[in-house]
Amino acid sequence: MNGVGSGHGGELLVAIRRILGADDTSDPVETAARVAWSVIVEPGDSVAGELMAAFGPQRALGSVLSAADGAFDELLADCVEAGVPGAEDADAFAGVLRTAIDRWRPRLARSDVADVVAAAESVGARLLVPGAPGWPTALDDLGPHAPLVLWTRSATTSVGDGAPALAVVGSRANTVAGAEAAAEITSTAADAGCTITSGGAYGIDAVAHRVAIAAGAPTVAVLAGGIDQLYPAGNVQLLRNVARQGALLAESAPGTRPTRWRFLARNRLIAALADATVVVEAGARSGALNTAHHAGQLGRPVFAVPGAFASSASVGCHRLVAQGRAQLVVHPGDPITALRPATASGASAVPDQPLVSVQRDPEVVRVLDALGRRALPEVEIARRSGLSGAEVADALALAQLQGLVAHSSGGWGRA
Repeated sequence: MNGVGSGHGGELLVAIRRILGADDTSDPVETAARVAWSVIVEPGDSVAGELMAAFGPQRALGSVLSAADGAFDELLADCVEAGVPGAEDADAFAGVLRTAIDRWRPRLARSDVADVVAAAESVGARLLVPGAPGWPTALDDLGPHAPLVLWTRSATTSVGDGAPALAVVGSRANTVAGAEAAAEITSTAADAGCTITSGGAYGIDAVAHRVAIAAGAPTVAVLAGGIDQLYPAGNVQLLRNVARQGALLAESAPGTRPTRWRFLARNRLIAALADATVVVEAGARSGALNTAHHAGQLGRPVFAVPGAFASSASVGCHRLVAQGRAQLVVHPGDPITALRPATASGASAVPDQPLVSVQRDPEVVRVLDALGRRALPEVEIARRSGLSGAEVADALALAQLQGLVAHSSGGWGRA
């Protein structure tokens, strides 16, 4: 295995320790094997997950390499002896194992761990491994489909810091009404102390991240490719802002390009990281429905925002509710009631009001009235409107979504 057992192994282990962080005492050799596995397999590969759970990363990797070279029967016997799920029927499991090794074989000889670690270091990424400080334990609910490692770019040492988390997902081609709903739900969750989780994509994902950032709330974006692949290109600055205020996460090795399959696979991480998921807009075949499906399988509450009867952007949301797979969002605080007990008292204080238009939001109206002919800083807008700094930030974010205000070097002004 390139970069694992080579003459540069000492340098590799030093680099592994660097990207693990000072508080992480994980075995660097086992960690290097985990990194190699993350290069070899696609996200969510349950056979790899079961082998690593039974034998540990290093032994599992060595056994698979030997099996690929002809020692298949030895690996099969070890699996039967270790009680790997499915191995009780050795004949059937042999077929599963052979298929897995066949799909891993093209990458077995070219997974250079040293290059992967160097690519991560080049963008300031850190490595998280299961059981170590900073690992989001909610992902363990995925069982054998859990990520083997996580790469992160973050200003904090852990993801979420134990705060209740809400996933806000939806269509990339959102409507104005969808953006308004996403903004209000996100703002309400942020005020309740929640971490906002999404996928960093265009549309509803971007609205959720932007509003969380404007509200000063932590936000997590799960990437479909490597941690060095900020995608889509139009959201690069947004994703950098997410990294500064929350965290970027990726399970694929640095250098891995986003693909349709990986977008679908990463949705299970968004669902697992959150205590509840809200789908704001979703067409009949939207990827957001895939996230809702994973959340339901994990036993996480799912909410859906209703739209116009004939709106193709909301047909997926309507079907979720009609099929009993999601609860209807009546007001922005509804999803908060399903989060951890930490927000229970705050949730009861949310007024029972329907989602309102940005233009009719009283705080937005006050902020717009406070704006003059020249751009103003937020502190001056707060003074003129009589609102707090946080309320001004939320109102400006909502107004910006509808194109009512614009930000320049001098501050905020009417668009």
